[in-house]
Amino acid sequence: MEARIAAIYRYPVKGFSPERLPAADLEPGRTIAWDRAFAIENGPSGFDPAAPAYFPKIRFLMLMRNAEVAKLKTRFDPASMTLTVEEAGAPALTARLDRQDGRAALEAFVAARFPGELRGPPRLLATPGHSFSDVAAKVLHLVNLESLRDLERHVGAPVDPLRFRANLYVEGIPAWSEFGLVDRTAAAGSVRLEGVKRTERCAATNVDPATGLRDLQIPRTLMGAYGHTDCGIYVRVTAGGRLAEGDRLALDLAAETLDLPF
Repeated sequence: MEARIAAIYRYPVKGFSPERLPAADLEPGRTIAWDRAFAIENGPSGFDPAAPAYFPKIRFLMLMRNAEVAKLKTRFDPASMTLTVEEAGAPALTARLDRQDGRAALEAFVAARFPGELRGPPRLLATPGHSFSDVAAKVLHLVNLESLRDLERHVGAPVDPLRFRANLYVEGIPAWSEFGLVDRTAAAGSVRLEGVKRTERCAATNVDPATGLRDLQIPRTLMGAYGHTDCGIYVRVTAGGRLAEGDRLALDLAAETLDLPF
């Protein structure tokens, strides 16, 4: 079965704005470059930049607990290492993340913007090659837009795909058939992706990414409609190359999943 890459995104600062990419150069065993490359520590996390390890998202500023983060629109320029922050359409901060004064400026901004939601002084974390993903493995997150259209029938309202913070949005395959990619392969040119596991959704998806309001009950709706809270899958890059918006993605789906409603 063949899908089309509808959109590619990265999220340079964990929990903050997505950035749409026309294409991404993928490497085996790695995430999209600069995806979740930074995180803002919410109280002492124990993260050691010299020995980076996976930590649960609760240790960082993130949408599940800190919905107001969605009101900040950020852009990251890797060439200059500059993060730009806007709120309500107005510039709020410009900071060089490779400089101590820039990092300090971002930390001071966060401390002033989220005073009642911090468990300690906020600290910007990063170390080369590390991704502050929600899972320990270095993976990409794939969501099927047709599955979201099916979910909308149960929600009774439009569902912005960006609620799910995927790296790859695909279309052209039946709703929920992407679950059949677990332990199987997807191919586009030289790129090979292997399905790792289904994505269990949390309360972060209840937050409207445009307004920061908790206006839907996505995990509850998934459970009521399908008997689980999964939407999307994690995939591992096993062979690298360039993946671009509009590319066709051949999926070796498990046949037994194609007729299931979930």
